[in-house]
Parts: sequence; structure tokens; C-alpha cells
Amino acid sequence: MRFLSNQAAGMLLGLVGVTIFGATLPMTRVALEGFSPLFVTFSRALLAAVAAGAALLVLRRPLPWKHLPTLAGVGICAVFGFPIFSSIALQTIPASHGGVVLGILPLLTSIFAAIIDGERPGPLFWLCGIAGSVLVAAFSLGESRFHLGPGDLWLFLAAIAASVSYVLSGKLARELPGWEVIGWALVLCSPFTLAGTLLVADTGIFAPGSAQYGAILYLGLLSMFGGFIFWNAGLALGGIARVAQVQLFQTFVTLAISSLLLGEAVGPSTVGFALAVAFVVWLGRKAKISRTAATAVPETGRA
Repeated sequence: MRFLSNQAAGMLLGLVGVTIFGATLPMTRVALEGFSPLFVTFSRALLAAVAAGAALLVLRRPLPWKHLPTLAGVGICAVFGFPIFSSIALQTIPASHGGVVLGILPLLTSIFAAIIDGERPGPLFWLCGIAGSVLVAAFSLGESRFHLGPGDLWLFLAAIAASVSYVLSGKLARELPGWEVIGWALVLCSPFTLAGTLLVADTGIFAPGSAQYGAILYLGLLSMFGGFIFWNAGLALGGIARVAQVQLFQTFVTLAISSLLLGEAVGPSTVGFALAVAFVVWLGRKAKISRTAATAVPETGRA
């Protein structure tokens, strides 16, 4: 992607990752028709760990010892936190509604990027981030007729876990290839995901069909591994806070997939909100973002 600037390449890679992530909630909803939330959480992570471990072994990648604490943080948030919280939430709310609630992800990611990574977005960026989140929140409240339930709280916790994992992953992806970051996090967590899968297998499988097994495969190979390859590389190239704004589109990807896959209704107002969000992301892309001297590094990125 040398014909693109780092910022443009990062946004493009981030958009590919967001498109893959956009199917996560609908696929989780499908998987829950045949498996328990805990089995979905552990088995998808185990599948991803097998794929990641095979790639790391074949390519003979050395274990990055100095990054183990940060990789452990990525694993706790991405491998356990988000999947567990979102699976519990989707037992009581539609995937389409969940996708809209997760529209808060870009703003949360920007906040944690400022706290953890030292990024300092300017006023225009924060204005765009807040405006985009308000648009998505207004859409969410309107769709739910201004009723928020326990599922929304679980999704908010899932959003916090995802945001922290994105910031930690993006920070590491400046020093390691993006796929290695999530790969090593998955491998480090694999003893726990294997044990968890075996422990809940007896009570966590409810006569699933091919659709449910297919959903588990998607969640493991794409949502937990493949999508992060593009996403982490995008964060490293384009900057965590800026590329995070692309996540505003994830809501509408989720809505479209929920409509096609689950038959959940998507009204004409969705198009209007999607266009408004697209404008906010475009405007935010032009905003100035700096990084504190202690954390500043050349943003060459590693794909």
C-alpha cells in the first residue's frame, strides 16, 4: 500500500477489520442457538489459538518476552472480556440492537488511547468523536424506544474490554507485526481456553446444527484472529484514536448482516444515520492528533 499515506492505509485496513468484526454479534447470536455463552467464549478462542499457533510455528516467530505483560492484557480483554460480556448480552437483546450500542467503541478507544498510549487529539477530533457517539446513541435509544436493559450494561462492559484491547494491540503493533500481537495473546491464553472448553462441553452444547458450527468457526478464525490482522496493522499505521473512528461504521455493518442473516428489520432511518456518521468520520480524519514525547515513535507500522 505504498501508494497510500500511512493514515489512508491505516483507515483502509481498519475498515477491512471493522467489516469482519461487524459480523461478530450476528454470528454470536447464531452460535448461541446451539451453545452456551461460556462454550462460545472458550471454543472460539481455542480455534483462534490453534490457527495462530500454527502460523507462529510455521513462520518460526520468536516469543516476544519483553511484551508478555501487555500481551496478557490483550488476552484478558480480547479473548475473555469481550466474548463473555457480549455473549451474555445477546441472550436478551437482538444482534442489531447490540451493534448500535457498540457504537460507543470509537469514543472509548480514543479515551483509552489518550490514557494508555499518550495520544492527544485536538478539539475538532473530540468534537467529531462525541458527535458520532451521540448519533449512534440517539439511533440506539430510538430503536429501543428509550428502554435500556441488562443486556445494554453487559454490552457496555464488552465495549470497555474491546477498547482497552484495541489500544494495547495498536501500541504493540508498532513493534511487532499486527498478526503476531493477537497471535501470541491467543497462544498465551490457550491453556485456559482449552481447559474452559473441556469443562463446559458437557453442559454447553445444545444439539447444534451446521449453522451453529459455522458461526463458531467464523468467530474463531475471523472475529478473533483474521480481523485483528487487518485491525492491528491499521491502528499502527494510522494512529489508534484516528483509525478507531472507523468503528462507527461497524454498527451499520452489523445491522446489514443482522438483516440478511437473522431477518432483523432495518428501517430507512438507518441510511440517514449511516450517512451522518460517514460525514463525521470523514471530518474527524482531518483533525490533528499528536502524541506525548514519552510515547512518540515513528509511525512506519508493521503489517
